[in-house]
Amino acid sequence: MGRIRFDTAVTLNGFLADEHHSLSWLFAVPGSDDAERDIPTPDAAVDVMGSHTYEWLLRELDMLEHPEKWTEFFGSTPVYVFTSRMLPVPAGVEIRFVDGSVATALPGIREAAGDGDIWVMGGGELVGQFLDAGALDEIAVTIAPVTLEGGAPLLPRRLESDRMRLVEARPVGQFVRAVYEVRPAAS
Repeated sequence: MGRIRFDTAVTLNGFLADEHHSLSWLFAVPGSDDAERDIPTPDAAVDVMGSHTYEWLLRELDMLEHPEKWTEFFGSTPVYVFTSRMLPVPAGVEIRFVDGSVATALPGIREAAGDGDIWVMGGGELVGQFLDAGALDEIAVTIAPVTLEGGAPLLPRRLESDRMRLVEARPVGQFVRAVYEVRPAAS
């Protein structure tokens, strides 16, 4: 069974996105394009995201008008989007919409991933549900030299240091990359 990995960028004060679900702060950091090249994209068998991340991708990359961008970004990797709403889909793209809890959907997601990793992209609450289900193996954060007044927090859950082990820390241009292994909760 593969790992479930949360790999994301975050502000210095812990926000994934601003109060308008925008990541414009991230791309305004000098050298952010270089940092993207120096940070490996997880090689996942399945990608999982929340509706705000999905809508941001559609909007920012104009994927409804240019569905080929979806394929450039995701290739043939199955993508699950957790949402309770009907959302548009780029032409020719297969999206697996999930309306329900992570715990309920997890067996199907794991089956689709086989022995490969699952990359949870964006959405602190969604990641929190993976944590609640005891199904989060790694948290990787790329910390940007930006602070925001508010927005979407990295992980709206309490996770103590006894459950995390630092496995990597390094500078990447203006950013800091930190990767933590998440240990199971004590029984």
